[in-house]
Amino acid sequence: MEPTLPRCHANGIEIEYDTFGSPTDPVMLLIMGLSMQLTGWEPEFCTRLAERGFYVIRFDNRDMGLSTHFDEAPVPDLGEVLGGDYSQVAYLLADLADDAAGLLTALGIKAAHVVGVSMGGMIVQELLLRHPDKLLSACSIMSTTGAADVGQPSPEAAAALLTPAPTNREQAIAKGVASWRVFQSPAYPHTDEYLIEQEERFYDRSFHPAGSVRQLAAILASPDRTPGLKAVSTPTLVIHGESDPLINISGGRATAAAIPDAELRTYPGMGHDMPPELWDSYVDEITANAARAK
Repeated sequence: MEPTLPRCHANGIEIEYDTFGSPTDPVMLLIMGLSMQLTGWEPEFCTRLAERGFYVIRFDNRDMGLSTHFDEAPVPDLGEVLGGDYSQVAYLLADLADDAAGLLTALGIKAAHVVGVSMGGMIVQELLLRHPDKLLSACSIMSTTGAADVGQPSPEAAAALLTPAPTNREQAIAKGVASWRVFQSPAYPHTDEYLIEQEERFYDRSFHPAGSVRQLAAILASPDRTPGLKAVSTPTLVIHGESDPLINISGGRATAAAIPDAELRTYPGMGHDMPPELWDSYVDEITANAARAK
């Protein structure tokens, strides 16, 4: 059974969150990616950050996990969104950034170190643009700027992302396992047993494919962040896998190039996931970047 987690009202929605470490330590907010729940941040990874002196908060983005679902909104036709028709897009990445900022405010937190992975990295970038006073430091992992000429998926990864939504538990687990086999780090592959257990855990906590489509539409409809990122002064770290099939490493390089004084750390053999073998390195890099904050 999953433990009962706290919830709070922020930016007009309910957000479910979880914490690790001491609330007297500096806050580190973790933002997960497309279709992923807060449980995508493994407890052991969160604990390692907490052991470095951070009060770690992970949470469900809107329309995913146990935060507010937007089921009164339509499920967008992604073909139409790709064609430039955004009329059915329920929200943008800017709204998810406002959710994250609202969560900090609701919890009485003035500012935090913020780390985001994939879509979460895009949300971190939006936070840098919309709520710079809320960030002590920023880390964008395996993400991109929104520019059309960088960070594009391989044909195989795009096909895995756009496969039809499953309709039951068996299909959902099979689809998730098949997708992670495409996305995962070639140098650090997971066992089938690990992937199956992960997908079972995700499904049993919350299954909400319509939210995944709305989140993807938000990514596609959100503008290029490159021009705004050039004015960022927050200490920023960019992490990216050199073998990422879903968001090509050009996305990470473009992010680091756009943000003044950003540091770029790339990993050979890393795909579009965070293998446990690299956690210590990630934690070292994130901690060092946080130390750059004034």
